[in-house]
Amino acid sequence: MELEKDERLEDLMIDGLKIIQNVNLYRFTSDAVLLSRFAPKVGGKVADLCSGSGIVGIHYYALNKGVSVDEYELQKDLAELCEKSIEYNGIGDHIKSYNIPVQEIPSEKYGTYSLVLCNPPYKKVNSGEKNPQDHIALCRHEIAVTLSEIIGVAYKLLGHGGRFCLCQRVERLTEIIVGMKQRGLEPCRIAFVTAGKDKKPYLVLVEGAKGVKPQLKVLPSIEN
Repeated sequence: MELEKDERLEDLMIDGLKIIQNVNLYRFTSDAVLLSRFAPKVGGKVADLCSGSGIVGIHYYALNKGVSVDEYELQKDLAELCEKSIEYNGIGDHIKSYNIPVQEIPSEKYGTYSLVLCNPPYKKVNSGEKNPQDHIALCRHEIAVTLSEIIGVAYKLLGHGGRFCLCQRVERLTEIIVGMKQRGLEPCRIAFVTAGKDKKPYLVLVEGAKGVKPQLKVLPSIEN
């Protein structure tokens, strides 16, 4: 496979798997890798919402061979980049890419996933400086989908006992917990991420479970 002039290969450092990035499109950060490592190992199917170029789903697959992953991404260019990475690695039997808004995932998918992952836009529409490039702004701001909508879709997609894992800015933790509990997802694991020892957390990883009793655990902080 030949790469386009603006495309680059990023080595996942696992079994020779790589992901293709385009320097002109939104590129993943270490948050995505932290999320895939935080997520529990499950059997069955996995959904990656707001998947971008596919880093969370592909990295999760690399860590947990045998799972089946569906990648859902609104932006066509990023969804196609994900498809290209899937083809490059020869993992099309395990990972599928869908160019579709998460709000429009067909109802036949409801209740079929054991795990839903999401590295969502961090900023609300009217908070912070908006990137002048629309395709970047869509990844960083809740222009096309809100945190509340993502939590609602995750609940619909999960089977009983299924898990939903996401990362988000620390200041939105209360919003995550309240949103999960309102929709029948019980927060069960939380881990804060810092930029180094004695630094304040800037990111939080949260796992919620569908249809389980309260069982919240706060894990040791992660230095990134």
